[in-house]
Amino acid sequence: MKRLRIGTRGSALALWQANFIADQLKQSANVETEIVRIRTSGDHWQSASVAKPLAEFGAEAVSKGIFIKELEDALLAGSVDLAVHSMKDVPTETPAGLAFPAITRREDPRDCLISRGGRTLQTLPHASRVGTSSLRRQAQLRHHRPDLEVVDVRGNVDTRIKKLESGEFDAIVLALAGVTRLGLNAKITQILDDEIMLPAVGQGALGIETRADDMETQRLIAALDHAETRACVTAERAVLRKLQGGCQIPLGALACVRGDRLHLEAAVFSPRGSEHVQSSDEGPVSDSAALGERLGAALLEAGADNILRMAGRSIGHSS
Repeated sequence: MKRLRIGTRGSALALWQANFIADQLKQSANVETEIVRIRTSGDHWQSASVAKPLAEFGAEAVSKGIFIKELEDALLAGSVDLAVHSMKDVPTETPAGLAFPAITRREDPRDCLISRGGRTLQTLPHASRVGTSSLRRQAQLRHHRPDLEVVDVRGNVDTRIKKLESGEFDAIVLALAGVTRLGLNAKITQILDDEIMLPAVGQGALGIETRADDMETQRLIAALDHAETRACVTAERAVLRKLQGGCQIPLGALACVRGDRLHLEAAVFSPRGSEHVQSSDEGPVSDSAALGERLGAALLEAGADNILRMAGRSIGHSS
């Protein structure tokens, strides 16, 4: 049996995720693995000396996946056998020749607030400085607290926490899953329920990408696929695809399984958070893609395309 080479970014969180998958493969199929670190365009952005908001890369760059493109290139070149991604970083279109044979069991998809002085979002003082690089988070923060100074922050989880603790910010917002995986839960001030902040599409779920024709690797990975998580992520990604957006449009979406039904909620916010459209729907778990497509169409009919244009996006959709 061959030794599988796992491609990953080099951040502490990405390495945790890759090693987690390596451990799972060892347990499920007694597979030996090797971790291969690959620097991506997104890593260059995070470490650049000149600050530039992620959204300024433009819709095309974001939609092509600046955090995963080099990993996909390595897969296609045959220098790694699989790549581990946070599904929230994965564009809705998978390049020809690649596939996702497994989406693992989802960690809690919500966002969390880490603040100095133990303040919650509701108790942060007027004009507090809150850091996040996500347009989705920025818009929802401004929607609930228009008085806050919401600013862009770059860097990995540990870097952002250090910036907070050094006094650059009064609070930061991060994905709860990443904080949990790094064992930093003690720093969390508040978990932001979806009534306050809908998470990113696919947030909390890990995707394992392989070459489409590598049937042996796909067979070994298949046991790690979690059907319920796949259904939820498929529905959320179908909303994003309908809106023809990348991971940086101000869209929040969350699907959950209730019995044999899949409930899906999504909302699109203007950059300042002053306008938004929100809708929900449900359907059979087996029809997750169609559910997401339908909800995306409902958002467009309610005016989401106009709001997205306010974010500098040109949205087109089929009738």
